[in-house]
Amino acid sequence: MDALFIYIIPMLQNKIYQNFSLEILKTFLIILFGLSLIALTVRSVSFLELIVDSGYPVNTYFKYSILNIFGIIPKFIPLSFLISLIIFIIRHLNNKELLILWTSGVKKISLVNLFFFLSIIILIFYLLFSTLITPYTLNKSRQLLGKEDFNSILPTIRSQQFSDTFKGFTFFVERKVDNEMKNIFLHDKGNNLKNLSSNIAETYETTIIAENGIVKEKKFFLLNGQIISSKKNFKTEIIIFDQLNIDLRNLVTTTIKATKIQETSTFKLLSCYIKKFADEKYCNENFKKEILSNLNRRFVIPFYIPVLALMCSMLLIKSNRVFFNKFFVFTYSFIILIFTELTVRYTGINSIALYTFVLLPFLLFFICYLILFLNFTNETKKYE
Repeated sequence: MDALFIYIIPMLQNKIYQNFSLEILKTFLIILFGLSLIALTVRSVSFLELIVDSGYPVNTYFKYSILNIFGIIPKFIPLSFLISLIIFIIRHLNNKELLILWTSGVKKISLVNLFFFLSIIILIFYLLFSTLITPYTLNKSRQLLGKEDFNSILPTIRSQQFSDTFKGFTFFVERKVDNEMKNIFLHDKGNNLKNLSSNIAETYETTIIAENGIVKEKKFFLLNGQIISSKKNFKTEIIIFDQLNIDLRNLVTTTIKATKIQETSTFKLLSCYIKKFADEKYCNENFKKEILSNLNRRFVIPFYIPVLALMCSMLLIKSNRVFFNKFFVFTYSFIILIFTELTVRYTGINSIALYTFVLLPFLLFFICYLILFLNFTNETKKYE
């Protein structure tokens, strides 16, 4: 009978641990998806400027927004794991389910080890996103803006407002009704309208004033106006017209199309930092400071996740001391999250911040595990 009991207990424990793991991971994914979706919704509002200000098609806006969710997800992974673990522990403590485990002979440290194992899974999940998936998808989103072109200048024109959506080109209309305009002012400093002058070589600025106009996609049909061309010799040429058709397909939006550092692949950043296969013009010393902080965000922040697991495990300590209650434990953990976000930005410019940021998770892990081990050992001795 004793032999059968000894055989069944480990099987029961394994099943319980499996259920616990699935419950925590399920809660983690739900919270992560919810927070990411909320953040994406808020950010997508700012992305509307791609349509309104830059004239990009709607499908480009949706593609760009969807790709950017992969840049949002890593930011919420530590917080989602923290919340899911605290919810799990508090729920089971309140329901007295964990008390059944302790009375059946299960040690608290074994549950802590389970939390640590799950934190390693989340750590790997974070590393997968931060080092591979996120830079790749963000780079694709930036390339999307580079390849796609605006499909109409109409959304960029608003009544009684100057519009400088395009490089070197400014719009102003007094009144706009659908695609019809009144009292139009166009100013070109980017040589887009240079061919309207009688002497192209000497023209460096062109201004067009018209009473009426109609916009159709990338073309402007103007009525009753004049073209004012400023020459390099400070002379001005004025041409009066009854009707003028302008093709604006060569306009370039002011949307940033160059790849940002967070959109650069991890391999390229590492290569630049260690000077292997690096372009010296691209990998200068100032840029390397930004690279270091970005690499720390991708590689070091995930190692704070096991620390969060051990901090949450302090809720298992049976103590009347206030600094072991759920409010204080959550506060400790949340301070760690804030610390990582604030400090990682300075790791590229301050050596103290760098060493503190890199070494702290391992030091905290040792301290937290020691606190847990000593408290659980003292609890065991009291009941012996």
